[in-house]
Amino acid sequence: MFPRIDRSRTTFPGWRNLAESLHAFGALFFIQLTPGLGRVGSPECLVKKHKLPVSASWNPNFYISQLPCRPLTFFELRRIIKNTGQAAADAKALLIDGVYLHGHEGYLLEQMTNPAFNRRMFGPYRNWQKFGLDLVREIRKRCGNSYPIMYRIDLSLMLNATYGERMNKISSLKKFRKERSVEMTLDYLQNLVAAGVDIVDVDLGCYDNWWLPHPPDAMPPGCFIEVAELVKKFFKNRNIKANTGQEVPVVAVGKLGYPDIAERALQRNQCDMIMLGRPLLADPHWPNKVYAGRLKDIIPCIGDQEGCFKEFIDGGHPQCGVNPRTAFEDVYTTLPPAKKKKKVAVIGAGPAGVMCACTAAERGHDVTLFNKNDRAGGLLIPGSVPKIKFDLLNYVNYLNKRISCTAKDYSLKTEFGKTATATSLKSGKFDTVVIATGAQWVNPGIQGIDLPHVFQAVEILSNPDKARGKKSAVIIGGGTVGCETAHFISYELGIPDVTIIDLNKEIMSEAFTANRGYMIHYLQKKGVKLLNCTMATAITGNAVEADRNVYKKVPDPYITWKPILPENIPNPFAPKIKNKFSRISIPADIVILATGWKSDRSLFEECTRRQISPEIYLAGDVYEPGRVFEATKAGYAIGRSI
Repeated sequence: MFPRIDRSRTTFPGWRNLAESLHAFGALFFIQLTPGLGRVGSPECLVKKHKLPVSASWNPNFYISQLPCRPLTFFELRRIIKNTGQAAADAKALLIDGVYLHGHEGYLLEQMTNPAFNRRMFGPYRNWQKFGLDLVREIRKRCGNSYPIMYRIDLSLMLNATYGERMNKISSLKKFRKERSVEMTLDYLQNLVAAGVDIVDVDLGCYDNWWLPHPPDAMPPGCFIEVAELVKKFFKNRNIKANTGQEVPVVAVGKLGYPDIAERALQRNQCDMIMLGRPLLADPHWPNKVYAGRLKDIIPCIGDQEGCFKEFIDGGHPQCGVNPRTAFEDVYTTLPPAKKKKKVAVIGAGPAGVMCACTAAERGHDVTLFNKNDRAGGLLIPGSVPKIKFDLLNYVNYLNKRISCTAKDYSLKTEFGKTATATSLKSGKFDTVVIATGAQWVNPGIQGIDLPHVFQAVEILSNPDKARGKKSAVIIGGGTVGCETAHFISYELGIPDVTIIDLNKEIMSEAFTANRGYMIHYLQKKGVKLLNCTMATAITGNAVEADRNVYKKVPDPYITWKPILPENIPNPFAPKIKNKFSRISIPADIVILATGWKSDRSLFEECTRRQISPEIYLAGDVYEPGRVFEATKAGYAIGRSI
C-alpha cells in the first residue's frame, strides 16, 4: 500500500534521486517508516491469501471485527526490528536526512506499545514499551548518535473518552478499555528520548475514532496545539534532553493550514515546529505564500478528505480535491500556452466552471464566464452556510478571489446574474463552449411532497428562517447533505427533535470514514434519531409516514468504531438482512428533502443539437453529480486541452 525502501535495492536510486533533488533547494527530507498496519490493515489477506492478519495480541480486525488478528511471535517481532534498523541505515546511505517512526493512530507500532492492544502474557514484549524502545535502539545502533529520529505518537487513544459506557458493552471495543493513559504516554516519551529519539509530534485518537487523528472539516483549526504544549512543558519541567544534549523539539499537528493560528502557536511557545499535511496537498506553495504575505492566494484545504485519504483507500493514490495538479506534477509540468487563441464560453461558476475558465484564460484564450447567480461557488454556497463548514466557505471565497485575479491579469470576462441560453451562446459566436451548469434535485415522488412545510435541504441552508422556531423535523435522505443539514438545524437553529430516515443500511455511506464518524458521533450526542433501512411513504400535515425494517440484523446506524468496507472487498461474516417492515409515523413540523441530485444536461443537449459551437464540452455535475474532487479535475483537464 505504501512506497517501500526495503526488500530490493532496485528502489534505492529513486529514493536517492528524490533526496538529492530536495537538497538542491535547501530542503531536508525524512522518510516515514512503519513496521506495518497490524489490525488496521486490509482484511484482503484473508479473502485473497487465506492468512490471518497480525497484531500485538488477539485483536479484532478494524474493517471486519469478526476476523481475528493473530499475535506476532517473538522471532517475527525481532525480524521487524532488524529490518527497520536496516531500512534506517539504507535511508542514511541514500542521503535521506532522518527517519520518522509512525507510532500513533493504532498502527502496528502503536499496537505493540499500547496496553489497549498489547495484552501479551509471556515473553519480553509483554512489556508494552519494549518494542518501541528496541526499535529506536536498533536504529541508533545502525545509524549512530547523530542521525535524527522522529517519533509520531498519540497522547491518548481517547477511546474511553469517546465511547464511555459503550466500551463495556460493545464486543469489538471491550478489549481496548485499558488504553495507555496520558501519564503512561509521557513516561514512554521520556524513555524514547533516552533511547535515542530526537523530535516528536503528538496528537490524539486512533482508527476506532478516526476523526481525531484525521480531523475533518468540522473540527476546529489547531485542534491539537494544547496537546503539543503539554508535552513541551513536560520535557522542560523534567529537563529532558535528546542524546545530542539539545532540547527535544515538539511538533504541533492538526489543521494548522491557517497561518495566523500556526504563527501564534509558535509565538506563544506552545510548540517548536508546525506540521502540515493536507494543506500542502492543496497548495504546495503554502510556506512561500505565507512568507510573502500572499495569504489570500493560498488554495485552502476543504477537509473533505475525498481526494487524499478516501481516494487512497478506494484504490487510487493520494490527490487533492481542490488542486488537480497534486500528484500529477510530472504530467502537468507547466501550463502550455494556447496554440491558437479561441473565444471560449464557460457556463456555470461552480468549482468545475471556475477551474476551467481560469485555466483557459491563463493559457491565453479569450474567456467569458457566465453564471446565473451573482457569486461563484454553485451548490457550495448553501453548503458552506453551517458554521462547521468554515473550510468550505474559505474555498468559496477563494474561487471568487481567483476569478477576480485572473480577470485582472488575463482575458477573462464575467457575466454574473445572467442565465445563458443556447440562443444567446450561438449569437456570441464562440469557438468553444463548456457547460458546467450543475445538477438538479431528485424528486422522490413521495405523497405530500408539495405541502407548504416541505423544503429541499438547499432551501433551508440558503434561508434558515424557514426552519427557525420549529419543534420537530424529519430529514428524508441520510447522505452527507442530509446529515450536515441535521447537524445545522439541531446545533445552530435549536430544533430539539430531529430525525433522519434513509433507505440504505448505512448512514452517510458515501463519505470518508473520519468525516462520517465525526458527523454521526455528534448527531448522536445531540439526540438526532437515525433510522436506516427506512422508506418514507407519505408526508402529512404534521408527520412523515414510513416503513421501517425492524429485522434484528439491521446494522446499528450509530456505529463509528468500524468503517464501511469498499464494495470490492467481500465480508464473509456480513449478516443477511431480511425484510421485516413496520409502519411508523414520525412527528414533523417541517420536512426537509435531501434525496440527492441528478445531472442536468438540458442546456448541453440543446447546444449540441443546435451546433452552437464547433467544440462543446460538459464538466462537473452536468456530467455526473459528484464531489469537488471530480469537478476541479474535469475543469482543469478541459481548460488545459482547449
